[in-house]
Amino acid sequence: MRYTLCLLLLAASALRTLAQDTKLNITVEDLYKKNTFKVKNVPGFNAMNDGTHYTQIDTKDSTQSIVIYDLASGQKGTELFNSGLNRIDGKRLHIDDYVLSKDEKKIMLLTEGENIYRRSVVHYVYIYDTRTGSLQQLDKDKVLHATFSPDGTKVAFVKGNNLYSRELGSGSTTQITKDGEWNHVINGNCDWVYEEEFSFTRAYDWSKSGNYLAYYRFDESKVPEYTIARYNGLYPEQYSYKYPKAGEPNSTVQIKIYDLAGKTSVNADLGQETDQYIPRIKWTQDDDKLCIYRMNRHQNKLELLMTGAATGRSQVIYTEENKYFIDINDQVTFLPDGHSMIWRNEQDGYNHLYHYDWTTHKSHCLTPGNYDVDALTGVDVPNKLIYYTAAKTAPTQRNLYSVDFSGKKERCLTPAPGMHAITPCDGFKYFVDNYSALNSVPVHNLIDKNGAAIRTLEDNSELKKTMAKYNLGQIRLLKLKGVDDSLNAWMITPPDFDPAKKYPVLMFQYSGPGSQQVADQFPVGYFWWHQLLAEHGYIIVCADGTGTGFRGEAFKKKTYLQLGKYESDDQIAVARNLGDLPYVDKNRIGIWGWSYGGFMSATCILKGHDVFKTAIAVAPVTNWRYYDNIYTERYMRTPQENPKGYDENAPEKMAGMLQGKFLVIHGTGDDNVHFQNSVMLTTALINADKDFDSEYYPDKTHGISGGNTRNQLFRRMTEFILENL
Repeated sequence: MRYTLCLLLLAASALRTLAQDTKLNITVEDLYKKNTFKVKNVPGFNAMNDGTHYTQIDTKDSTQSIVIYDLASGQKGTELFNSGLNRIDGKRLHIDDYVLSKDEKKIMLLTEGENIYRRSVVHYVYIYDTRTGSLQQLDKDKVLHATFSPDGTKVAFVKGNNLYSRELGSGSTTQITKDGEWNHVINGNCDWVYEEEFSFTRAYDWSKSGNYLAYYRFDESKVPEYTIARYNGLYPEQYSYKYPKAGEPNSTVQIKIYDLAGKTSVNADLGQETDQYIPRIKWTQDDDKLCIYRMNRHQNKLELLMTGAATGRSQVIYTEENKYFIDINDQVTFLPDGHSMIWRNEQDGYNHLYHYDWTTHKSHCLTPGNYDVDALTGVDVPNKLIYYTAAKTAPTQRNLYSVDFSGKKERCLTPAPGMHAITPCDGFKYFVDNYSALNSVPVHNLIDKNGAAIRTLEDNSELKKTMAKYNLGQIRLLKLKGVDDSLNAWMITPPDFDPAKKYPVLMFQYSGPGSQQVADQFPVGYFWWHQLLAEHGYIIVCADGTGTGFRGEAFKKKTYLQLGKYESDDQIAVARNLGDLPYVDKNRIGIWGWSYGGFMSATCILKGHDVFKTAIAVAPVTNWRYYDNIYTERYMRTPQENPKGYDENAPEKMAGMLQGKFLVIHGTGDDNVHFQNSVMLTTALINADKDFDSEYYPDKTHGISGGNTRNQLFRRMTEFILENL
């Protein structure tokens, strides 16, 4: 019997080995040429006003159609637009995106999109009337930020740094501003630093009834210019744009309110100070009341100004101060009572929702507890219910909750552990729940207001079948010790992991203030490339250290005035502790990251030269003096105020400490983290007589992508890891 049992065990082991051997291994081409592991979402999904239907783009051959579907059943209904039938001058349009007017009688078709910076995209725009079948071009040129007026009779847009409004009935266009000029004045669109750091680009908005347009005017004439060489001809083109580095002047911002009937503008009263920020404007439920956010340059005092549209006169209705900084968000809903709002802030040490009345100045917390609310999903005014997602059960989780206006009757609508990203449908009868967990591919479910599943919109079953063919390593969440705190982390082990053996470790991180890389979701950052490395025998580890998000204000803001210090201390501590594990080769630990993560990986191999053998820094900041002022000064104040904070934690100043193998990668056309950062670090390394590797990508921006770029980039990084770790 023992002999037979041994034979059976040997046979089973051989079958397991054979099954593993017959599985496929990931290649860089799988990731960046073949798109083998494509994660599907629900594209072009737009819920309609009735809350029971949605529209989407259907494509057959080369014809695109916009079609109505029933939310609950998925049954196909009326076709609103057909690119084969509805042509302009005989030309078939290719639709990048579309928007329905509020009354759903017109469709704005956006075509031939062309990116400017991260969020700005110019399009040729066409308006289709579903009642008459007419199709008209909005303007002969590509334009920015085309939007319908609330009644659907007009469209506003930006062209040549000026704001326009077009009457769709008559076809007449009004040029609202005329002083727009490149690198001098911008109307209705953001300057570079507002777009990047305050995360919006359309700098105008229609009032509730459409009688007014409120818009930004940026005077950037005093902002220093940065010039990027573009290597696209015999002589490189010099591209210059306004980029305010830390401590440098900003644009002077005005908020102007245009009366469409009277064709006149007034200036909103923003006070006497001009060295300040206006990070948001929001119309209230009243057509003539505009709320303007005003923030000081240190970004630790925020005021909300209620402004009259006709006069521009304003009064402060809310003030918030913080000893560190205040994060700007869009988590606000003005209520129809005209004197209160639902508002998110972290005044008690965690991000929570409050009901604030600006006539009584009373504020009531609706979501108390030692956890962070992530997003205000929506406010159902008729039923006095607030929907929001929060990391209540753990920092790595997100669930959908509802609570009433008094902060009572809280319910969790999506209790399944993992990450729930929620899109509400009008009327709050249905929600789209994009759900995933660390080992579960994204599933898009339609759920009702009680959280009950109605139907599955996309389950990514094809991806699951593809994954089953590959030799993937195990990924799990765990806790790792930093300097002072237990840190959330994930670890990928090789497919044939044997705890009796020793493995090299590659750490990955981002580490920026309020960021999060460790969450119970699929996929985590650069998951497929990390799996490729795991197949080659590497353990991959990511730990969210001090300064990262969803663990409260104290943990997030500890890095204030010293960016890089505590974050790198934690990564170095994690690496040391990993080296004590019996299955880790402590002499072969590396680290890599991109952008802020590149800053961190550079810092870690320099400060932690006795711990890290190898590092890759992609598009790194190498001294915060070279980065933009809104982001940098939020956490560091100005270089004039805090010179030690800048220089004592700058990789550029630590170059002489390099001992391991170091690869620096940057795109020469990076408008965000300038190539200058890597040039200055390179200069410092040469002056310190240090050997290192570098790779630059001509004319590529911060994302280093396009054409064959990503394939070559990750092949280069893979080879560097295989050779040096």
